[in-house]
Amino acid sequence: MPNTPQADDSIHEDQVLNFLVNRVDEEVELDLAPNAETTSEDVHEVLVGACADGTSVSTLCEKSEDSPHHNTVLYHLREKFDLESVERIGNKLLQKDVLDVLPEQVEVCADLHLRPYYGDEDETDGLYHSEAKRGTTAFHAYATLYARVTNKRFTLAVRRLEDGDTASSVLAEFLGVLDGLDAEVEAVYLDREFYDSKCLTLLQAHNHAYVMPIVRWGRTIKQELSKGWSRVIQHDLTAKLDSHSWTVEFPVYIDCTYQNGRYDEHGVARHGYAADAPFIDTPRNARYHYAKRFGIEASYRLSEQSIATTSTQDPVVRLLYVVVSLLLQNVWRYLHWEYVATPRRGGRRLWSWPFKEFINMIRRAAWTALAVRRAVPANRLPDDRFHR
Repeated sequence: MPNTPQADDSIHEDQVLNFLVNRVDEEVELDLAPNAETTSEDVHEVLVGACADGTSVSTLCEKSEDSPHHNTVLYHLREKFDLESVERIGNKLLQKDVLDVLPEQVEVCADLHLRPYYGDEDETDGLYHSEAKRGTTAFHAYATLYARVTNKRFTLAVRRLEDGDTASSVLAEFLGVLDGLDAEVEAVYLDREFYDSKCLTLLQAHNHAYVMPIVRWGRTIKQELSKGWSRVIQHDLTAKLDSHSWTVEFPVYIDCTYQNGRYDEHGVARHGYAADAPFIDTPRNARYHYAKRFGIEASYRLSEQSIATTSTQDPVVRLLYVVVSLLLQNVWRYLHWEYVATPRRGGRRLWSWPFKEFINMIRRAAWTALAVRRAVPANRLPDDRFHR
């Protein structure tokens, strides 16, 4: 049988840039003056280009001939938005097109991501404080909600965190997002930061299947995780809110494995998971299914490759950069699946299109569109060494 051709057409890098700028322009209204020389598309082109280039808006504008002045771009980014509107618009951007490729049942993951802050200790108002990590206790923190579709991760929502935010308040917002989707939630995978009585109560109230690692709180659970072999136990946590208290009960799956020198450790490793799902009936199943959420860390690594750099402490601008960096990943996966992959019997064939190549295409297209400097002034005529 002859091989099925990949496609009859192709997508060029300038078209990929246009796709992104159009998507941002449809949702982000800048409300420019009628006689303004700069258009919203110009601002969004710089925003997308800076994220793909991994540089600052100021640097990209300064080395480009056709871009607006960097002060103009930064003014619109700082003055035309607030945190609430950026979160609302950002979630609409992230869900655009993605909802069309979600199956009827989806697995979702929620996680907290901390970006270290190394600035002046007296200027940490509005930041999120947590345990010391990478030399600081102050962070630009974000909570993200992902849909996992056959090893593809689509970001559905992002939220900035500050002091006073709790895991339960974040989870309540994310569960509200899930309630608004047409897709049915098959299971929710959460990090250990969400292990508390309020989060467990929320999950049970929404009747969602869930899996999360437990934290060694209290004498009982510490004893259970210090002896014995794989098993399932019943555990409970007590919550207090104002003058009210309640107890939430849930099963804990304890999975035990021999370490066999891994990470220079020996003996038995015991992992406990709070899990309540119809497809989990053994501790090994709980550990296997929870491992599905580990791909979130890969999304964070990709985000670090595609986010504009900045020294500003403006939370609105920083959140906007995070939204665009996550949008780049969503668009890459969407275009890869819908336009590049070849339909065939038994499932589509995913032709190679690495994220790095996708970002490089956007970078080159932005350089061309903004007329980025390709030559520098010289006080001497280049001699023969500059020619081939």
